[in-house]
Amino acid sequence: MKKKLFSSLLLLASLNLQANDQLPDVEQFIDEMVVKHGFDRAELENVFDQVEVKDAILKAISRPAEKSKPWYEYRNIFLTDSRINGGFEFWQQHKEALEAAEKQYGVPAEIIIAILGVETRYGQHMGGYRVIDALSTLAFRYPPRSPFFRSELEKFLVLTHEEKISELEPVGSYAGAMGLGQFMPSSYLAYAVDFDGDGHRDIWTNPTDAIGSIANYLKLHGWVPGQSIVHRTQASKPLPEAMLANDLKPAFTRQQLEQAGFSLSQLPAGQDVLSVVGLTQQDGEEYWLGRQNFYAITRYNHSRMYAMAVYQLAQAIREKMDNTK
Repeated sequence: MKKKLFSSLLLLASLNLQANDQLPDVEQFIDEMVVKHGFDRAELENVFDQVEVKDAILKAISRPAEKSKPWYEYRNIFLTDSRINGGFEFWQQHKEALEAAEKQYGVPAEIIIAILGVETRYGQHMGGYRVIDALSTLAFRYPPRSPFFRSELEKFLVLTHEEKISELEPVGSYAGAMGLGQFMPSSYLAYAVDFDGDGHRDIWTNPTDAIGSIANYLKLHGWVPGQSIVHRTQASKPLPEAMLANDLKPAFTRQQLEQAGFSLSQLPAGQDVLSVVGLTQQDGEEYWLGRQNFYAITRYNHSRMYAMAVYQLAQAIREKMDNTK
């Protein structure tokens, strides 16, 4: 009888060691976390035992990319009265933190606010999935991008230990982006800051930390304090293919741009190189010349339309703020 009971207990123990049979290779991942970061095996097994694989996440990331909207449609999503008014109100509520961030990092308040507005409507829409569920689902059930999401899952677990928060509570997007500014875990570890000095980097419920973290992100991606961002131009002749295929990084001298037929009349003097930004309007293409700060915004989201939406929303919020002084 005792032998049979002992055998049953061994079987139960071995079953408990399998953290979650819906997550292939999770045991190997746990081994890595124990060896590499000194995590407690039993604690991690308990966490993964509570992870829920979400089919909705797999469907969302596997869905064929929707046809890209032209700029004139994309712009209308973000340049709305509600987003402009929301940014104005956010500025009034967090004026001191925004001023401190601008002073420390050199990033204008309106740019920080506009990123928050585009990403989450100033915290109103931060996602509806537990981050542990999103990252685990994609790390172990989505082979095309498994290495990336395994890395992000690793970093997420590290940051929960550093910040002393539950692995099971944080909520974010279906891809695991978190907080007011939608940082992935790797960005959280690299760029999030404890801007109010309370000992924690909290970008979910602490707007001050979110403000400082976005400013720090842009600074570390090459933001140039005091420099302009992007300027409207006109092209007097057909554009070279190389300019249209530019990867957003500033690469063209003023001389090259002039030779290509661009007007530099609205561009401040300088020796910096620039990018060519083409945007589709209903009556044809419009062109802008992007400086380093425009490129810095595209490091937050690698899209010229995203960066332009941030820029134009920022300008609209700044105009409203100036008009109410």
